[in-house]
Amino acid sequence: MDERERERAADGEIHSADYSVPGKGAARNSAARILRAAAYPVLLLAVVGVAAFALRLRWDPAWVSPLFLVGVITYLALLERLIPYDRNWHPGKDEWRWYGIYFLLTMAGSGLAQLLVALAVGLISPEEPAHHLGAEIPGALLTGSLVSYAVHRLGHRNALLWRLHGVHHVPEKVNVANNGVNHVLDIVLAQSLVQLALALVGFSRPAVLVAGLFVAAQGYFVHANIDVRIGPLNHLLASPEQHRLHHSTDLSEAGHYGSDLSCWDHLFGSFTWHPGREPTAVGLHDPASFPGTGEILAALLHPWRRRPAPRPGTE
Repeated sequence: MDERERERAADGEIHSADYSVPGKGAARNSAARILRAAAYPVLLLAVVGVAAFALRLRWDPAWVSPLFLVGVITYLALLERLIPYDRNWHPGKDEWRWYGIYFLLTMAGSGLAQLLVALAVGLISPEEPAHHLGAEIPGALLTGSLVSYAVHRLGHRNALLWRLHGVHHVPEKVNVANNGVNHVLDIVLAQSLVQLALALVGFSRPAVLVAGLFVAAQGYFVHANIDVRIGPLNHLLASPEQHRLHHSTDLSEAGHYGSDLSCWDHLFGSFTWHPGREPTAVGLHDPASFPGTGEILAALLHPWRRRPAPRPGTE
């Protein structure tokens, strides 16, 4: 039994009966170890496989991307049940309902962002790559990742933008389902800027499609409530280990603004992860500053709510 499993056993999350029958506990532990080791490579292989087929067979991105996203969410949701990081982070019945509404709003915001960019610069991105895709795809990934990192970090530093982005940090748990808890305008702003940057630089649509598949997979992977560690790859790629720290209530460790690559966090000094580092609690540093997750309408109107006057002695 590894250290985390010993802690869970002490907390009653792993029943002693699992270890009282010869071979039963060992089989379960072996299966869990295999799942933990294979979970991320399987996800990356899925990205490569779908991207390869999409390019070779000229699949329409309009249906490839959403279907792939559904597959990623289903895969990670299953892993959350099989190898959870924290069983207490599984969504309850009410949370599933709230998260479902937020997910639909997030998808609507994403669609609106795509529409706005298409109307503005739809003729800029070439249909065929001007350079070899082997160069265009990494370029598109790095460019989009840098813009996403900058927008995300600004969303934490700018008071007005934080009133949008802070909605995402309200839940006191991190899982696949609440990755969609966002203010719709936060999604429109972030995705529009990323798509606009890629179009203006001139990356082809095939390159943007492949980069988008990877970013979508990574975005949900880092939010997954799964006990998966990627070791030294943390210094190149974002992971659930890092993103849980990003959601920490301890702001001194809540860096990691990259949800796909971790190189920008290293470059700009927001990389705080080290092996074994875990947040004590996740959520808002000041929970009273935002409506609760279930108060969806209040959360959407929050950016325009009047700020309360400072109490005497607080300044």
